Amino acid sequence: MAAALLLLAAAQAQARADPACYPRVFSFGDSLADTGNLLYLYGNDSYEAATRLPYGETYFHRATGRFSNGRLIVDFIAEALGLPFVPPYLSGRSAEDFAGGANFAVGGATALSPDFFWENGVPAFRADTVHLDMEMGWFRDLLGLLCPGDVAEIAWTW
Repeated sequence: MAAALLLLAAAQAQARADPACYPRVFSFGDSLADTGNLLYLYGNDSYEAATRLPYGETYFHRATGRFSNGRLIVDFIAEALGLPFVPPYLSGRSAEDFAGGANFAVGGATALSPDFFWENGVPAFRADTVHLDMEMGWFRDLLGLLCPGDVAEIAWTW
């Protein structure tokens, strides 16, 4: 009986992880998930180390804007789901660019806006720091591109 339950649980877990169930990955966050948005924001001349080698040299053999010398967890998730690596949102222009999803994470991003930090006496944050509200705004804009008609608005209010 226990073996049958274990097999049933394993079969259900496999069914839930079926790559066909997940056509896209959307990622939000900071440097732990950034696949290159910081690079698109500030360019190769940025003071950020992730825009230069050795970052990226192990897997991609070039700097990609990832704060890693190889892949990030979001890359492994996409790969496990049979999807392409999730492109940085700022690299795309059309719905086709985001067929497998989009990454909104930016190195140095915060959950709260810079205004919050300034108002509370923490002036160390730059005024142009990306924060979660900005990433969600980008996501909302992308939904308008990916979803026809009112679907994007309905999905956002849900």
